[in-house]
Amino acid sequence: MFNPSRDQVRQFFFDVWVKYRTGEPLTGAEQPALEAVLAHPEYHAILEQPERFRARNYHPADGETNPFLHLAMHLALAEQLAIDQPPGIRAHYQRLLARHDDVMTAQHAALECLAEMIWQTQRHGVPFDSHAYLACLDRHAG
Repeated sequence: MFNPSRDQVRQFFFDVWVKYRTGEPLTGAEQPALEAVLAHPEYHAILEQPERFRARNYHPADGETNPFLHLAMHLALAEQLAIDQPPGIRAHYQRLLARHDDVMTAQHAALECLAEMIWQTQRHGVPFDSHAYLACLDRHAG
């Protein structure tokens, strides 16, 4: 399983932005990554300045959102939907999308659930709970 470092993830998004800006072709995960980046214009200035932001720490306790983590979670959700893993996520996401009638709003609701599941997994040292994840998506679709 590929487990990139923080620096590798950040460089990936910097590279995607450079490729987009210079008109170079995108491959593999770069296209869904670009879609997430384009949906977040508030991050474009960060991606324009890799030397300034490559090593920056973001502190949630200070109300900061880590743009690289946020974009990576969009990419994780896109992968989950592409392969329907956990099984049934596509159907749950479609209900969420129907409820919100906006792709980005639906994705952000799903990312709240994904973030909660990751936090629970890390905090308690337990496996990812797919049933709880899908139930969370349903609550947001309710």
